[in-house]
Amino acid sequence: MVSQLQNVAIDAVNAYELARFWSEVTGFPLHPEDKPGELETQVMLPEGPLLHFNQVPEAKTAQKNRLHLCLRPETTREEETERLLGLGATLVADRREPDGSGWVVLADPEGNEFCVLRSAAERAAQAAG
Repeated sequence: MVSQLQNVAIDAVNAYELARFWSEVTGFPLHPEDKPGELETQVMLPEGPLLHFNQVPEAKTAQKNRLHLCLRPETTREEETERLLGLGATLVADRREPDGSGWVVLADPEGNEFCVLRSAAERAAQAAG
């Protein structure tokens, strides 16, 4: 017997607002019954585990996440990074290399770090070039 991964749980000071941010990031909706003030909110991803946001009384205290999300954009890494910064993310670290490899580390509005990787097209172009 095995276990299936049901969701990725993310603690938040404001579960609904953080879920709204991640809904915008992923382009997928919140659970249809979720509304402002909910203590638990979910982003309904079409495949794999849900993003589940739990409201907790304390803010993030650790400097570095032990677990984080990595995003592979449909557009370029640079275009997606700019879009996410416009949604309220902040730049944590720039790990892009001169040859085009690498990633960008951002933080969501509550300080949870995540990475923006190169798109599949960018990876293919570098491999072909």
